[in-house]
Amino acid sequence: METKQKYERALRVSAQPGRNPGVPLDLDWVRAVRVNRSAVERRAATIPTRRTVKKEWQAAWLLRAVTCIDLTTLQSDDTPTNVLRLCAKAKQPVRRDLLEALGATELGIVVAAVCVYHRYVPTAVAALAGSGLPVAAVSTGFPAGLNPFPQRLEEIRASVEAGAQEIDVVITRAHALAGDWEALYREVKAFREACGDAHLKVILGTGDLATLTNVARASRAAMMAGADFIKTSTGKEAVNATLPVGVVMTRQIREYLDETGHAVGFKPAGGIRSAKGALEWLILMKEELGDEWLRAARFRLGASALLTDIERQLEHFVTGRYSAAHRHPMV
Repeated sequence: METKQKYERALRVSAQPGRNPGVPLDLDWVRAVRVNRSAVERRAATIPTRRTVKKEWQAAWLLRAVTCIDLTTLQSDDTPTNVLRLCAKAKQPVRRDLLEALGATELGIVVAAVCVYHRYVPTAVAALAGSGLPVAAVSTGFPAGLNPFPQRLEEIRASVEAGAQEIDVVITRAHALAGDWEALYREVKAFREACGDAHLKVILGTGDLATLTNVARASRAAMMAGADFIKTSTGKEAVNATLPVGVVMTRQIREYLDETGHAVGFKPAGGIRSAKGALEWLILMKEELGDEWLRAARFRLGASALLTDIERQLEHFVTGRYSAAHRHPMV
């Protein structure tokens, strides 16, 4: 029965367009969800221990992880030069000699997108011109999301006008903490309208939401409002992407697909720095959502330092030795 359900779900996903159009708010459905924290934590604990990939399979999975990375710089000391170097890395994320040794030079390995502050959108757009790589802009008063609402909408429109093809927005956490799902729905719906043709990635700030039930309900409300992706964190919270939160959010994506027929992507972000960690997220996606969520169209890893460790692991596979981090510069 489970195999049949997965097959039918895969058919629905492959047959539909890339955007989530959203649906009218169903408060009963949002409020109905309950999360058993102990069960979720037990499930999450199996992911690092029960499954593993080795040798050439690990190398292949790591290359797939590279293609799902939103290569990100969101620091207070960002400069145009840093952004330009990040864009160069995005177009050639793995050293060519490693790709040659892996027989992967013809695969066109690039990252999924480059994510920057609004100020650097024009710089990144110019640097990536002709590459086909999209620029993602963090918006709506990132990371707190407490700017005046008209200003938040205008920031989205300005980033889209500057060439951003994806917009990462932050919700007002107070809406989720107060259980005001109508307000959260209206907010995300307005963000979606301001995005126009740009894809909308909604950051829930899960480390601030207090309970996994709040995370589940916020996920449902955001998807109903038209989120193309739901994203765990800004990377600035005390607690960012964790596997228990990933279990909860991916299961809400599955429920939403079964309920509406619309597929939504998932993006964990913050604290994902190791190749091993990236593999754990890929395993979670495969087991909870299926192979369609092992591609950049449905899955992103928000990261920067992660790419360095993946390159080091690939070099170890090729040479049998771990190289120094400076052999794999990021910026």
